[in-house]
Amino acid sequence: MIKRGFQIFLLSLFCSSLFGQVADYSKDVKTKESIVSALYEVISGTPEQKRDWERFQNLFLPQSKLIPTGKNMQGEFTIRSISPDEYVQMFANNIKSGFFEKELHCEVEEYGTIAHIFSTYETRESINGPVRNRGINSIQLYNNGNRYYIVNIIWCAESMGFALPSKYLK
Repeated sequence: MIKRGFQIFLLSLFCSSLFGQVADYSKDVKTKESIVSALYEVISGTPEQKRDWERFQNLFLPQSKLIPTGKNMQGEFTIRSISPDEYVQMFANNIKSGFFEKELHCEVEEYGTIAHIFSTYETRESINGPVRNRGINSIQLYNNGNRYYIVNIIWCAESMGFALPSKYLK
């Protein structure tokens, strides 16, 4: 009986090393601060750096949306609603240089199971390079009692023609 248990233990060790470990992203979703930090970390890196898109997906609910604001060809303001999967594809197809996004300031409102994070950001193409853009990510979070999820993110960049108010830079 003990010999059989030891064989099963050895087999499980072999299989886990052969197939790899399942990543534990639980620390990313414990707090409002940790989920926002994980969001910025996972999309940032050099052009050669492979992003952990599984970690990215873990931050969201299946029905979550990312909503960039922009301007159309006529200069009119628009929005686009994309899923986390579509964001991964958009990122892979459009970001050929390095991309580093960093939070500069945030304001939090919370009630019950929901939280709203107004997160001022800056982007760079290299970690110490010049700032390429700044803006605000409006992040809606849901807490199911065990963890946080990103429900939606809508963002607007200064490149749209809006200067950041000083109150969002303090």
